[in-house]
Amino acid sequence: MLCAGGTGGHLFPAEALAGALVPLGFRPHLATDERVERYTGTFAWEDIHVIPSETVRSRSPLAMANTLWRLGSGTLAAWRMLGRIRPAVVCGFGGYPTLPPLTAAAWRKIPTMIHEANAVMGRANRMLAPKVTRIATGFADVAMMDNVPKSKLVHTGNPVRPAVMEAARIPYPDLDGPINLLVFGGSQGAAVMSAIVPSAIARLDEQLRRRLSIVQQARQEDLAAVRETYAGLGVAADVQDFFRDLPARIAGAHLVISRSGASTVAELSVIGRPSILVPLPGALDQDQAANARTLANVDGARLVMQPDFTAETLAADLTALLADPVGLQAMAANARNAGIPDAADRLADWVVKLAAM
Repeated sequence: MLCAGGTGGHLFPAEALAGALVPLGFRPHLATDERVERYTGTFAWEDIHVIPSETVRSRSPLAMANTLWRLGSGTLAAWRMLGRIRPAVVCGFGGYPTLPPLTAAAWRKIPTMIHEANAVMGRANRMLAPKVTRIATGFADVAMMDNVPKSKLVHTGNPVRPAVMEAARIPYPDLDGPINLLVFGGSQGAAVMSAIVPSAIARLDEQLRRRLSIVQQARQEDLAAVRETYAGLGVAADVQDFFRDLPARIAGAHLVISRSGASTVAELSVIGRPSILVPLPGALDQDQAANARTLANVDGARLVMQPDFTAETLAADLTALLADPVGLQAMAANARNAGIPDAADRLADWVVKLAAM
């Protein structure tokens, strides 16, 4: 039983592990929330179980009572579901929707494991850490784990989907012709990319701008404005609100501009593409900033905090980076060297060990 919050950042690693487990004779089930429909079309799960859950959104007494009620009812539903299915192992991939099934699994004495994808341990995983059998990490050094027993920890890397492994076979594209620029903000989109990137492109030298071919993710409400801006600039651009073939788009890019969620950083590393990473601001734990530093520290990416991410600074960064093909290729190689392409297999090995307990 694989448990994940219903966003790409949580579901994609679960899908990757499921793909590694099927050849070993496992039949993966998925426990998640109602957001799942958009992201689970690429894997034939044995079954998908939507479990009631809630994220802590407010400290008001009413909101907290609602959250506790939803998590409590979800735990009871998970208890009954686990009794029917009797899984050998229950694995969680972060997010509050993993709390009910992992808690119920611990109560039932089923071997459990959580995977922490980020370089800072998430709140849901911190709550589960005392209850579970093993804790796998995506990064070698993870903050907010001071109270976690070292005996529980194992570093596996972040599992990536089969589509990412396919994309990793594609060599870095030649820079003789068009320059392919990919822009996205994670599975939920990012308004800041729509606000900043087109304005930065408008500030580029016209000769450089004519060479650009842009693929950009934008929120539904921003699509028309972003498309109109690029059309007015005469820039070839494919602007959509979601790309199901994002790994292939990453492989085709000379440079990526994106947020720095754990799955994004893992995919950029395994495929090996240079990037400008803009961490999501305002997060209490600053996990995306920590993720981005792992690539910036090895010169595989340029880290730009959102207050510094302006049209002027981005135009300057693009001008400098795109004028240095050798430097871009070196960044791509550095990113690739930081990747762990067999993370799903490493995690699957631990599932096998837990199943034998």
